[in-house]
Amino acid sequence: MSKKVVTLGEIMLRLTTPDFKRFVQTDSFEVTYGGGEANVAAALCNYGLIGTFVSKVPNNPIGQSAINHLRRYGVDTQFVARGGDRLGIYFLETGASVRASQVVYDRAGSSISEMDTSEFDFDQIFEGAEWFHTTGVTPALSDKAAAFVEAALMAAKAKGITTSIDLNYRTKLWSKEKASEVLSHLCQYVDVCIGADPILGYIANETHHTKGELNLDGFKDMFHFMQQKCGFKFIASSLRESHSASDNSWSALVYDGNKFYHTKSTIYESLIG
Repeated sequence: MSKKVVTLGEIMLRLTTPDFKRFVQTDSFEVTYGGGEANVAAALCNYGLIGTFVSKVPNNPIGQSAINHLRRYGVDTQFVARGGDRLGIYFLETGASVRASQVVYDRAGSSISEMDTSEFDFDQIFEGAEWFHTTGVTPALSDKAAAFVEAALMAAKAKGITTSIDLNYRTKLWSKEKASEVLSHLCQYVDVCIGADPILGYIANETHHTKGELNLDGFKDMFHFMQQKCGFKFIASSLRESHSASDNSWSALVYDGNKFYHTKSTIYESLIG
């Protein structure tokens, strides 16, 4: 039987300029739906697992379109609540060559920011689940969303389910001080942390900064600090070395509290034109 993984987060309407055009150049947008946690659920389904997505969308055709988008990938959407005023939107201008990508968000007051534990049954949501995943984006949306994330993490831990969080600190959503406070509190319920981010309180020494190349010793120190502070069983992070907006080298780090692993780097090139 396939393993069940539950993810929790916001799904948004994405409007992308076609053919690498700038916002000021385009008169049309390509439409799709996505979000970090929704994308994880879809990817897990592609790997043959059961991806269950928990969220809240407006009870209108746009909300239903977002749900239908996930269903085409086999995602279990039975625990997506309906209600609230709107689906969050983000506009994407895809970068090319030396020009970076640009994102503009329009998500204030989205349905998920008003989600409440009374709308969800954690016993049903986590029945048969082996893993629960969320990110630091969701608790940044509102105090109610942060409280819901904590309730979900506590429910998962009480059932012995492995929990993970992608820190994913977003400066446009909340202050560094509040993010550090909220995420540090939530991470007491987390087994696996994804993301090398000092938002949990790590202060880098000047010697940890190496201009022009990856400084693995700095990452080792940060991961050790994070593990000691929050008790994570594992910490993982992807690493991107950007050569241009179109060409990037990717590798990954994993730390289990004792050993530190770094994968080989692979270059991915985007096709332009």
